[in-house]
Amino acid sequence: MEILDAKALRIFMAVVRYGSIRSAAEHLSIAPSIVSRQVADIERNLGLSLFDRSSRGVALTDAGALVLEHGKRVLEDGSLLEEQLAQLKGVQQGRVRICCGEGFLADLIEHGLTAFVDVYPSIRYAVHLGGTEGVLQAVIDGDADIGIAYNPVIEPKVRSLAIARQPLCAIVHPSSPLAGLDRIALAQCMSLPCALLGKGHGVTDLVGRVAANHGLAMAPLVETASLDALRRFVVAGLGVTYLPRFAVATELARGTVEAVELSDPLLNEACAHLMVKARRRLPNSVERLASHLAAAMSAFQST
Repeated sequence: MEILDAKALRIFMAVVRYGSIRSAAEHLSIAPSIVSRQVADIERNLGLSLFDRSSRGVALTDAGALVLEHGKRVLEDGSLLEEQLAQLKGVQQGRVRICCGEGFLADLIEHGLTAFVDVYPSIRYAVHLGGTEGVLQAVIDGDADIGIAYNPVIEPKVRSLAIARQPLCAIVHPSSPLAGLDRIALAQCMSLPCALLGKGHGVTDLVGRVAANHGLAMAPLVETASLDALRRFVVAGLGVTYLPRFAVATELARGTVEAVELSDPLLNEACAHLMVKARRRLPNSVERLASHLAAAMSAFQST
């Protein structure tokens, strides 16, 4: 349809992404009047408003949300078609976008990609880090082909290709009074100073929920966006943090930290998820890589 041609969709989706006509125009390197006119033309042809406008910018209407979903499908189908045409030419090429929690990064690179790049040398990878909520949103929005996250919420717009139980552990210094114990309850750790990732990370949200169920409140000594800072906090003997074993595999091998499993059911049954967008036809490069990661990454081998 002319009202939803490629140019119109590109401009409309830029307005959604950047939140205003002016910001979209800057990123597209065109005049704001062109962006405004293009959006007005779509709205006139549709007979519906795409945005609610205010001094703070624009927000999608119900019609705008439908057009956004259509635009994402067009982009996904275009990527799929491009790869299929390349295969007909005998060319193996592509770019796979991965969004994952920082705790999965070493596992992804060392175990996930190592063998795969030898078999598919022409595929390129864009790897971005995010908290659990950010990974989910990247997959839903089509900004990531594959998402890897710890204990995400159930989301019908996302499909998990691999799920593996990875119990949450108290990560402590070898000199800690908790070191050497087989399994403990979260409440037994609460007297120790702790370091946590910020809200929106699966581990932090999970620990906070379990603590609240026991009438306890998490009050971290250090709150950070860096997983490396959590590791260093424990190695320095400052206190405890909470992570699955695979996130501290290097430190465990060196003997600089110990991992003690937590007995609380929600923490003991936590899982790692490898996710793609639900109801999306996956390009071969994405499908093959996802299958390989599920089989090769330590995080997806249930403990």
